[in-house]
Amino acid sequence: MYARAKTISSMFMIPFLRSGDPFMLVVGMTGVRLGDRIVQVGCAHGGRLAAVAGKVGISGRAVAVVPDDASAARVRKGASEAGVLVEVEIAPSTSLPLDSATFDLAIVDDTARLLAEMPPEARAATVREALRVLRPGGRAMVIGAVPRTGLGGLFSRAPEGPRLDPAPLLQADGFTRVRTLAEREGLVFVEGVKART
Repeated sequence: MYARAKTISSMFMIPFLRSGDPFMLVVGMTGVRLGDRIVQVGCAHGGRLAAVAGKVGISGRAVAVVPDDASAARVRKGASEAGVLVEVEIAPSTSLPLDSATFDLAIVDDTARLLAEMPPEARAATVREALRVLRPGGRAMVIGAVPRTGLGGLFSRAPEGPRLDPAPLLQADGFTRVRTLAEREGLVFVEGVKART
């Protein structure tokens, strides 16, 4: 009887158990591959950035451009704990200290409202900089925070302030095939592609 009660209680607890990799969704949505060159603008979570950076391997390159020392420390801690190499640059998102047409993927981390809290001109400049550093055919992805639904919403804080839709920003600054890839686990993924010509 005790074993049966334990089995039944385990069945009800399954939705509350976390998978072995808490960043699997982010890694999967970015589509990062071995040898890719990626840049992330902003860093709300060092572990999430490190999980993506770990996929490029030693033949790729991962760079984080962050606005301050606290963000740089978050990147370094996440990279150290994951055992991955991430170059860190402290610079404004409106003027990335990177060569043009260098990266395969530019991620803008808006989960801590990096873009949402900028003035409109700075948002546009950030997107233009992402476009500049991407190679033709490269992708930009904005990862934002959204309120969770269902039981997950009961136990998590919703992002404060109005939600920013990055799709019009990407479209206005020259990205093509702009689309929302998914909205899951409190995150939204919006992607655009730099034209090849």
